[in-house]
Amino acid sequence: MARNIEIKARAQHFEQLRERAAQLATDAPLIFRQQDFFYDVPRGRLKLRQFDDGTPAELIFYQRDDRDGPKASYYTRSPVTNPEAMHSLLATALTTRGIVTKERHVYLSGRTRIHLDRVDGLGDFVELEVVLAQDDDEESGHAEALAMFKSLGVPEADLVPVAYVDLLNAESEPKQAA
Repeated sequence: MARNIEIKARAQHFEQLRERAAQLATDAPLIFRQQDFFYDVPRGRLKLRQFDDGTPAELIFYQRDDRDGPKASYYTRSPVTNPEAMHSLLATALTTRGIVTKERHVYLSGRTRIHLDRVDGLGDFVELEVVLAQDDDEESGHAEALAMFKSLGVPEADLVPVAYVDLLNAESEPKQAA
């Protein structure tokens, strides 16, 4: 399985983050509108990702801890040639856990992918993925992620421990009276 180190936070100042990310990146950002369909599975997370621009869809399975700060994510991706049929099959066999729609700005800086996300129903976020080679140690990826967040000016108080689908599901749960 491939792996990376991930860290995510709310983006309080999206335009400032775009400027800082552009300074750190080697090229102009890639901008995608994407929709992720999440399905309940016994372990990890399974999502079908579709793009509005015609980029081929992909099925992604990943496992990572839900906690603040940098964490290892182990993942497998597979291209999907018929996303509508795949969604129909998965939705029939599994429960659809939720749908996340977002605009993603992707900046590349070395082995780090900087994602600036505008998530429908949630707001703005910054997520880093430090891609690890097979022989790379996770500690160096953790350090790189923390240093990049510091360069971007992201405060620790803004860290988010869970996936967007979990945040959306928490938002839609009825509030308990105190």
